[in-house]
Amino acid sequence: KPARLASLDAFRGLSVLLMMVADYAGPIFPAIGHAPWNGVHLADLVMPFFLFIVGVSVAIVYRAEKVPRRDEATWKALLRAMKLFLLGVFLQSGYLHGAASLTYGVDVAEIRFLGILQRIAIGYIAAALCEIWLPCKRWRRGYGFSWQWCVMVLLCGLYSGLLYGLYVPDWEFKELQSNTTSHVYQVKCSVRGDLGPACNSAGMIDRYILGINHLYKRPGYRNLKECKGSSSRGQVPETSPPWCHAPFDPEGILSSISATVTCIIGLQYGHALTETQHHKGRIWNWSVSSFSLMGVGLLLSSLGMPLNKCLYTVSYQMVASSAAGIAFCLLYITASTCYPLSVDVYGWWRWASCGVEWMGKHSLGIFILVSSNVVVILVQGFYLEAPENNIVHWLITRLVH
Repeated sequence: KPARLASLDAFRGLSVLLMMVADYAGPIFPAIGHAPWNGVHLADLVMPFFLFIVGVSVAIVYRAEKVPRRDEATWKALLRAMKLFLLGVFLQSGYLHGAASLTYGVDVAEIRFLGILQRIAIGYIAAALCEIWLPCKRWRRGYGFSWQWCVMVLLCGLYSGLLYGLYVPDWEFKELQSNTTSHVYQVKCSVRGDLGPACNSAGMIDRYILGINHLYKRPGYRNLKECKGSSSRGQVPETSPPWCHAPFDPEGILSSISATVTCIIGLQYGHALTETQHHKGRIWNWSVSSFSLMGVGLLLSSLGMPLNKCLYTVSYQMVASSAAGIAFCLLYITASTCYPLSVDVYGWWRWASCGVEWMGKHSLGIFILVSSNVVVILVQGFYLEAPENNIVHWLITRLVH
C-alpha cells in the first residue's frame, strides 16, 4: 500500500472530533460554540481546518498521479465535487430532522442549497483545477506556483470588492406566524460596505440569487444581545430588530469565494510537503507561512476588518488558515506511527492518536452518521408510549434547557 501521512489523518480526525464537540457541547458552553457574529470561538476553526486539509490532500493526490491528461483529470474532479455537493444538499437541506425535532421531510420551496459539504466541494474543485491547469514549473524555496498565488490574490480582491463595494438597499421579508397569518418585516439599510448582520452584501447576494426561503433558518446572530435569542430558547421576541428574524446562510455564495482561498492555501502547504525532501525544510516553510498569515490577518483586524466566520472575511480567513497550518505542523512532528508506512517525523502519543487517525480515514462516514443526525434519528425511533419519550429528548431537556 502507498505510504499514508499519519499527521494528515490525525488532523482530519481531530477536526471531526472538534466538530462533534462543538455541535453537542456548544449549546451548553457558548465559548465552544460558534461566535454569534464577530470573533473566533473554538467551533469557528472547524470549517477552515477541513478546507485546509482538502487543499493538502489535493497536492498529495495529484503529485502521486502526475496528472497525465488534464481534460480527463478535470472531469474526474468535477464529478467528485458534484457527488459531494449533492450529498451535502441531501444531508443538510432540512430533509433529516434535528435533534430537537420529530418532523419528517422538507418543503422544496424552502430547501437549503448550501452547507458544509457543499462549501468543501467548491473549495475542492477550485484547488483541483489550480493543481491541474496551473502546475509548478520549477520549485525554489517555496516559490514555484506563482499563478496559484495570483488566483488567491484575485479571489481575495473579488471578495473584498463585492463585500465593500456593493450597495445594499432596504429590503423586506415575510415570516409565517401560523398556518393562516404571516408578518412582513422591513429592514432599513441603504448603505455600502456595512459588515453587520442586517445590511452586508453577502446576505443581499444570497437573497437575490438563492432566495430568502432557501437560506439557513437559525443563524448564529440570533444569540446576540440585540436579538435576545438565548432568553427564549431560540425564539426571537417580536421586540427584537427586524433582521433578527431573517434567515442568513453562513455558507453563502460570497463567503464561499473567500473560503476557497483557504483550500488553495492548504494546497501550498501540500506543495511544501511533496517538493521538499527533508523534514526540517518542510517545517520551516510551514512555520514561516503560518506566522506570516497570522500577522497579516491580525493587522487587517486591527485596521477595521473584523474576524467574522459568517462573512468569512479575509482577516478571519488568514488567521484561521494560520491556525490550521500551525496545528498541521505540530501534528506532523508529533503524530504517531499507527500505520507502518506513515511518513511523519516522530512517533509520540501512539496509542492516543490511533483513534483520531481512524476517525480521519472515515471522516465522511462519521459526518453522515453523527453530524447529520442520522444516529440521532435512529435512536429517537425507540420511544415509550409517545414519540417525545425518547432518550435524545430526555438528554436535551436536562442538559441543554
